[in-house]
Amino acid sequence: MNQSLKYLTVVGFTGALAACGGGGSSSSTGETGSVSVGLTDAPVDSAREVNIEVTALVLQPSDGERSRFELEFPEPINLLDLQGGAFESLISDEEVPAGAYNWMRLELGDDNTVVIDNETGTGTYPLTTPSARGVQTSGFTVPAGGEVSLTIDFDVRKSLVKAVGQDGYKLKPVLRLVDNAQVGTIKGTIGQTLLATCTDANAYAGGVYIFEELDVTPNDLGSENEPLVVAPVDTETGEYDYTAAFLPAGDYTVAYTCDMDERQDAEGNMIDEELDFTPGVNAEVIEGEVTTVDLTAAES
Repeated sequence: MNQSLKYLTVVGFTGALAACGGGGSSSSTGETGSVSVGLTDAPVDSAREVNIEVTALVLQPSDGERSRFELEFPEPINLLDLQGGAFESLISDEEVPAGAYNWMRLELGDDNTVVIDNETGTGTYPLTTPSARGVQTSGFTVPAGGEVSLTIDFDVRKSLVKAVGQDGYKLKPVLRLVDNAQVGTIKGTIGQTLLATCTDANAYAGGVYIFEELDVTPNDLGSENEPLVVAPVDTETGEYDYTAAFLPAGDYTVAYTCDMDERQDAEGNMIDEELDFTPGVNAEVIEGEVTTVDLTAAES
């Protein structure tokens, strides 16, 4: 089982995707197929590390016994290492009964922590998980005699909640399970003219919000039309670029803001904020391809 961290973009493994398509029979008594599962993360601004102890992966078929895979990572996985197309391999080419599966579940241990920048510096806090059963995804299909390659997108930005009145954080998991044969990537750069409108782009260069469907009016996390994902602007390379990977093929609206999206108030209530977005840019994600969307000006 290969459990090393891998860095890639969707366009870089198009050939592998052709061999890992998700099509096939939804039920096939006595037949088997192959399944591979990876873990990735949709980014978050306020945390330096979000570490979870992954102990097992459980697959629940719609008819039959569960498949359980014990996972032995040397240390907790920092979900913030899994951004921009990076992922952690959980299982690879494991033979399981073919057919429809109701869900897969990540079982978590007790060694879960968050490292946060705050007013007093950088602190490490306990991270409480929902239950001993771990976190659960939606269903999927393993084709008879074929292969399927899946990725669990663990959206930390939407999942991390401050425990009000307590010294720690809670994990309220928001997960997407995607078939790697049906996803693509949006990436691009933020222009210097646009960055100049931010008060301190070096400290916080903002985020690129990816909304499902065309001509969406951009809004913040927690709103009625919140983004599917938010990709941070990378300031380390000096290019001020972003990458939103593992997006299902389809139409999207892309917008940028350098306003910090505060999800909670001091009492732990979700906040619907008025963020200053650039006009949305329409984009199409195509399976196995990279769509470039450069955002260069504050006005269209």
